[in-house]
Amino acid sequence: MRIEWQIGFWIAAFVLLIVFLWMFNGVLLPFAAAFCVGYLLDPVADRLERAGLNRLGATLIILAAFILTLVLIIVLLVPVLGHQLAGLIQSFPNYVKKLQELAAQQSAFFTQGYGGEILQKLGLNGTAAGGEVRAQASDLVSQGASWAALFINSLWTRTTALVSLLSLLFVTPVVAFYMLLDWDKMIATIDGLVPLRHRDVVRSLAREIDAAMAGFLRGQSLVCLFLGLWYGLGLSIIGLNFGLLIGITAGVLSFIPYVGSLTVLVASGIVAIVQGWPSWHLPAFAAGVFLVGQFLEGNILSPKLVGESVGLHPVWLIFALLAFGSLFGFTGLIVAVPMAAATGVILRFAVRRYRTSPLYTNLPVTTSSLLIDMPSTHRPIEEG
Repeated sequence: MRIEWQIGFWIAAFVLLIVFLWMFNGVLLPFAAAFCVGYLLDPVADRLERAGLNRLGATLIILAAFILTLVLIIVLLVPVLGHQLAGLIQSFPNYVKKLQELAAQQSAFFTQGYGGEILQKLGLNGTAAGGEVRAQASDLVSQGASWAALFINSLWTRTTALVSLLSLLFVTPVVAFYMLLDWDKMIATIDGLVPLRHRDVVRSLAREIDAAMAGFLRGQSLVCLFLGLWYGLGLSIIGLNFGLLIGITAGVLSFIPYVGSLTVLVASGIVAIVQGWPSWHLPAFAAGVFLVGQFLEGNILSPKLVGESVGLHPVWLIFALLAFGSLFGFTGLIVAVPMAAATGVILRFAVRRYRTSPLYTNLPVTTSSLLIDMPSTHRPIEEG
């Protein structure tokens, strides 16, 4: 098959998949979540089968353990997190007011101290500039507070998303049970539909996609779990208000590169400054928890659990998450990583095939003739 037809086939398949996701977006959420659960737990089922259990018994044991863990999390964590979230919403106006006062005090201290001398050397009126600095600081805090309030309000008002999320507790386990039970049969059926002449290539691509998805989904899930526990327990131990809520939220958001780290840094820093002012002990402890977590993630966890061969560049992953999340909502966030992994593998394969195809290697006849017949620059010209 010519390279042009192959490229057209993959583009058409990608477009059809996007159209399918867009048309059935409202009902795909439990199935997408069940697919991810089945994919993540299939290696565990295979190990239980090798230990002597049949597929049905292994599936029942895995899903029972999964549901039990989910129930324990709901019973133990949800009340605490709900209480802290309610407290954060109630204390939010006071935090904003205190932060504005601190910003005004520090800007006034700056303009009346060394900052005033610097402003005068720059040819600025210290008093007027100080008032402008205080106004800008107050406006910045107010703007940030309004953005945070709008974000929280948007999450609160989208009750349909929350209801859909709660419905996963009832639909996803059932669908995941059947997917995990018939996973090997589904893979064998899909493999049997691949044309024989392309079966080796498709299997090679499937192994690359599986390596990319497994490396990121399974590895990054463990990284998020550790970071959520580390930040949540660490911030709670040092006495930071809403520390468990901030830490677990940052751990969940760590699935998106750099977003979780930025969340815990900004949120814990603001709460620590307002709560511990004028002492700097609490902000210093919060920064210590953050720095240790970043060190463990960057030097131990990610290299060991995720690895370097995943093939998902952070920029490509962030774009995929934002694009699919904007188009398909929560379902898009679930399918973004598999789609990004598959698309990356297929694009790299297409580039390799393109570079070995006649479309890339063949040169025009005139150019080829010129290159072949052209005398070497190192050979002396013979005299006639």
